[in-house]
Amino acid sequence: MIHVGDIREWRGYDVIDRDGHKIGMLEAIYVDTSTDEPAMATVQTGLPTRHRLVFVPLDDATIGPGYVKVAHDKALVKACPSIGTDDVLPAEEEEAIFKHYGLTYQPGTGGERQLARR
Repeated sequence: MIHVGDIREWRGYDVIDRDGHKIGMLEAIYVDTSTDEPAMATVQTGLPTRHRLVFVPLDDATIGPGYVKVAHDKALVKACPSIGTDDVLPAEEEEAIFKHYGLTYQPGTGGERQLARR
């Protein structure tokens, strides 16, 4: 299980897929607002002059020395809806990220966001 207290140490870690292929560098962790548990990470990808942030679920992720290994293929992660490195994820775009990975999107009963950045 991933512990919330550890996530501050992960920033800058390499993010690799299940086969060990580097996807990019971990930029931030997003928690599920209903449980306060880590749910997604943003990964900085792209060319040095054209970085973007893609989202990847942290279900079944493992942590190693200097890396976070996710359970999803590099191609799937890189095809995920993205945001600019200085942007914030708009609430209306959260659902598209969940659908990209075949996950159920469940905002709060009052329409609250499902993800919050840590």
